[in-house]
Amino acid sequence: MAVNTIDLAERVAEAHGLTKTQAKSVVEDVLKGIADAAAKGEEISLNGFGKFKVQNKPEREGRNPSTGEKIKIAASKKLVFQPAKALKDVVNG
Repeated sequence: MAVNTIDLAERVAEAHGLTKTQAKSVVEDVLKGIADAAAKGEEISLNGFGKFKVQNKPEREGRNPSTGEKIKIAASKKLVFQPAKALKDVVNG
């Protein structure tokens, strides 16, 4: 089962006595804040949850799986998540 933004908003609304609309707005603002910081290349550290970091991936050479021909893979940025120990402990029971 996947949890989506609406599911998170319902949990926040229930936990904090908010309407679903208010909670959805809060959840969306938090996610936008994370996305905006990541777009700027900033590290996002959430105590007890984990860190989001942007990693630069340099240009590299790859192969086309259909033809075996060498191709250049463009440089890119990758968003990675490193869970905190507390989150790992919760997940692992």
